[in-house]
Amino acid sequence: MMKACDLPDQIPLFPLAGALLLPRGRLPLHVFEPRYLQMVEDCLKTDARLIGMIQPCRGRDGAQRLSAIGCAGRLTGFSETEDGRYMITLSGVSRFRLLREVSGFCPYLKGDIRWSDFARDLGRAEMDPGFERESFLDLLARFFQAQGLDTDWDSLKDAEDELLINTLSMLLPLAPEDKQALLEAPSLTTRRETLVTLLEFRLHGGPMERRQ
Repeated sequence: MMKACDLPDQIPLFPLAGALLLPRGRLPLHVFEPRYLQMVEDCLKTDARLIGMIQPCRGRDGAQRLSAIGCAGRLTGFSETEDGRYMITLSGVSRFRLLREVSGFCPYLKGDIRWSDFARDLGRAEMDPGFERESFLDLLARFFQAQGLDTDWDSLKDAEDELLINTLSMLLPLAPEDKQALLEAPSLTTRRETLVTLLEFRLHGGPMERRQ
């Protein structure tokens, strides 16, 4: 487990709409663009091996920019395909607040960031005292049925609160702005409540995806 003193003030940024990484979660990525291949190679040379996942968004003026909050992951899995692409795995460490984008001689963006707003991310897994698992799984089953999805229900029933809620937040087919809302939830309880609201909205005919 990384400590606050191990976290650098500047990290490479990987903007990717709809991709959600949460603390203690695992995100597999397929990297093929030359600038991000270079980012992975540079990341492997650092002690922290951190990459900041962050979502692009549109401001009120319509201009494309980066969200204010992202999540950094430590590069813990790496393999290379025969045609030079990388398959990597990021293990979520902590969310961060983006202070400013930094462009320079490297082909990818970096960001000056602040970690202190999310100090609890470096602690132990969160619990959700008000979590009613049976009713939640019933809602999830209705959502899966409506979307034609399937899963290993035995694993879901046995999973710890944080693992269950965060994994679903990362994997379910939700719009990018919904993923951002789940990322920014201040606690596991708030994230679960947000996820329930999103699922109920979809079941009542809300769109699965919306353009940013």
